[in-house]
Amino acid sequence: MDLDRYLHPLTDRYASREMQRLFAPRQRFGTWRRLWIALAESQAELGIEISDEALEQMRAAVDRLDLEKAAEYERRFRHDVMAHVHLYGDDAPAAKGIIHLGATSAFIGDNTDLIQHRSALELTRTRVVRCMEALADFARRYADLPTLGYTHFQPAQPTTVGKRTTLWIQDLLLDLEELDHRISTLRFRGVRGTTGTQASFLELFAGDHEKVDRLDAAVGRRMGFESAYAVSGQTYPRKVDYAVQASLAGVAASVSKLGHDLRILAHLREVEEPFESEQIGSSAMPYKRNPMRAERMCALARHVIVLAQDPAFTAATQWLERTLDDSANRRLSIPDAFLALDGCLVLLENVAKGLIVNPQVVRRNLAEHLPFMATETILMHATSRGGDRQELHERIRRHSMAAAGRMKDEGVDADLLERIADDQAFGLDDGELAEMVDPLRFVGRAPAQVIRFLEREVAPVLERQRKQILNLDDPDIHV
Repeated sequence: MDLDRYLHPLTDRYASREMQRLFAPRQRFGTWRRLWIALAESQAELGIEISDEALEQMRAAVDRLDLEKAAEYERRFRHDVMAHVHLYGDDAPAAKGIIHLGATSAFIGDNTDLIQHRSALELTRTRVVRCMEALADFARRYADLPTLGYTHFQPAQPTTVGKRTTLWIQDLLLDLEELDHRISTLRFRGVRGTTGTQASFLELFAGDHEKVDRLDAAVGRRMGFESAYAVSGQTYPRKVDYAVQASLAGVAASVSKLGHDLRILAHLREVEEPFESEQIGSSAMPYKRNPMRAERMCALARHVIVLAQDPAFTAATQWLERTLDDSANRRLSIPDAFLALDGCLVLLENVAKGLIVNPQVVRRNLAEHLPFMATETILMHATSRGGDRQELHERIRRHSMAAAGRMKDEGVDADLLERIADDQAFGLDDGELAEMVDPLRFVGRAPAQVIRFLEREVAPVLERQRKQILNLDDPDIHV
């Protein structure tokens, strides 16, 4: 390790090896060479004089990358693409005169970016699916465990732990739809020339427009694309980057919302993230059990959300056929967005698979507030037995105020039910009141909603996605 060089936290701490590999030099420059092969093969098919030996040498040298020599060339030429053109020519001397024939730097750079986008989006989709699977298992397990619901973070009508989890899964389902759309509509830039007019290729084919179209389509098919953007300047539309990163920001927003919820639940001690046997929560406070994974998820998600502004500004400030102020920004913002979100999703999967529920704490927190929520049921029941509704309402109001005041002033549990049981006007005993405050009476359709949601909405999507998700190694990062 060079202790005098900055280390990027995304590669050093957070992003998985799989995502890092997609943006690594070997992948990028190897894709450049595959694009040059696709171009040369397609040109040869359409009658350009390119020898079999040249093509064979290009194929044989596709992964023979000497990046130190490439750096030497770049220092001489001050141009990254031409440095690799010369390097590839050294590795495939029979092809030296035809490499990059008719092309511009954007043919290499932009088409590679689109290929990276597609691969990175597919990996992101895989990670979202894995997170959904883990959360779906958790939701099913706790579908009918009543818990206190909150609005404005104030006690509200009870729900269940599983039902709350479906809210997180629903957000990820919407993200998955967006990722699927983004992947399916991503297109190739193709072979367009310096300003998108294809003038160099029209010259190469002696004015034959049909051959230029065939070349464009053939290169795209070789690189796995069935369609290209209909027109372009020198680059593909920079709005594409904005759309992609907006999709990533959407996933990040879902992860952040979930992470914030977990942090709140950890404070309530109802649901906790995994905690290792030797994990230290605080250097000064040994008893601490901080939700550090959820906090890290929120931190990385914030970075992804903020990064979505970069491509918006880039798309808004491209001059005419193109300007180069996009280059340095895109080198930073695009990989960072994918790598940071990858780190978020690796953390989320880890947390979702190891979530710890403390049922007794959940029940105790609910029991503290449930008697107040049951007052309407108690009022209706006592009235049906002949009580005066207005008189009983006033009695409940007074009992409620007294019980709540005792909680606040003395720090003890509410004694509302005991007060009502002792009030002869209600005619209800302890057993009847206990039955009226059974938590399952107050969660409505929540348990059934969980099962229906998982079976009708989640299961079909997961089954469909399993056929196209990637096989991943265990993430080589510390979670």
